[in-house]
Amino acid sequence: MSQYYIIDFDSTFTQVEALDELARISLQHNPDREKIYEQIEELTNAAMEGRLSFSESLEGRVKLLEANQDDLIKLIKHLKKKVSASFSRNKSFFKAHADEVLIVSGGFKEFITPVVTEYHIKKENIYANTFEFDNEGNIIGYDTENPLSQEGGKVKLLRQLNLQGEIFGIGDGHSDFQLKESGMIKTFFAFTENIERKAVAEKADYVTPSFDEFLYINKMPRAISYPKNRIKCLVVGNIEEEALAHMRKEGYNIRQRESFEDKYLEEAGIVFCDEEHQPTPEQLEHAGRLKVIGCFGKVNNRKMAETACDNGIIVFDDPKHNPRNAEFIPKRVIDFMNEGKTHMSCNFPELQPPRVNNAHRLIHIHKNVPGILAKINEVFAYHNINIVGEFLVTNSQIGYVITDVDAGYDQQVLTELKKIENTIKFRLLY
Repeated sequence: MSQYYIIDFDSTFTQVEALDELARISLQHNPDREKIYEQIEELTNAAMEGRLSFSESLEGRVKLLEANQDDLIKLIKHLKKKVSASFSRNKSFFKAHADEVLIVSGGFKEFITPVVTEYHIKKENIYANTFEFDNEGNIIGYDTENPLSQEGGKVKLLRQLNLQGEIFGIGDGHSDFQLKESGMIKTFFAFTENIERKAVAEKADYVTPSFDEFLYINKMPRAISYPKNRIKCLVVGNIEEEALAHMRKEGYNIRQRESFEDKYLEEAGIVFCDEEHQPTPEQLEHAGRLKVIGCFGKVNNRKMAETACDNGIIVFDDPKHNPRNAEFIPKRVIDFMNEGKTHMSCNFPELQPPRVNNAHRLIHIHKNVPGILAKINEVFAYHNINIVGEFLVTNSQIGYVITDVDAGYDQQVLTELKKIENTIKFRLLY
């Protein structure tokens, strides 16, 4: 059965509402701009939450814009920098599914098409409104005959398209949910990476904080092996909000507690702590999901760092009390989680591998005993897997191997790598 993916544009494919952003460009010299911005944003939210018909909202917003074609050029440049992070990193999905991905939006083709076509989305698969201009290039209205300018427009459009197959809807607003409500799509995913509208999320089949989560749920190839929103970052101690903001931006699930309780530590993939609040070596023995500790200050127990290493947990600390550690520690942690980099760790051997495109990165942490690398490569050789790049570093406790391989291998390969004797931790990074 064919599958189709109906994707919204504003606050879904991009991080922002494009008409709101256009207003900030076109009205920047208007003395009443702040008041008008508020009116436009309220009209946007009212429609997205189902408090106002879409047609009324659209008409009201366009009247307030005072925009022209030059403003649209500036908007397009701005929107290209505002593509949602999880869509941007999964560009290969759109290339592989160019025939099945449809952008369906109450926005306008004039600014949507230049943005999404850079992601292999076909022009004929972009459904949106179109502006009307006067002879001087000023926006004076839009095509009111287009179903997408009307209330329930997405439902009307899909009825016209009469797609035959399994249809998934991804969006943040009421008009996206209407597709599910009308029976036009099988499953509706409320996309909350940029904004969560509770009235929409409560009715969705799934709430998906990122496009990675959508791909993960549907068992489809993705840029990262495991959605970041599923990884808990346990925060204990006095940690600056700026540091947590970096992690939230990456999409991690932040959980703050006053002390290290075993049940929360055992669920955590990341820990942030300060000098006064650090997990004990005994607690780390049971923290099976924990991958990295970021300590804002110095590690006050050397045995803790050694136990972490024995259990494949990397530790970054900042013993100099760097005034920029609110940025320094998150950067180290993020680089490790995204790329496998161990630079400036206090307990792991140092490795800064370059990123390799069009390959999968595998991380193998093992006890520092002879012959492990040979066993790893035996698995790859047996399954005829091409190694693009391989890096091994060691210290007295562990060996740390990063292998970049061509895609297209059987999942049995991962199982065999995990079962190699003396393996401590193994994960598919991307």
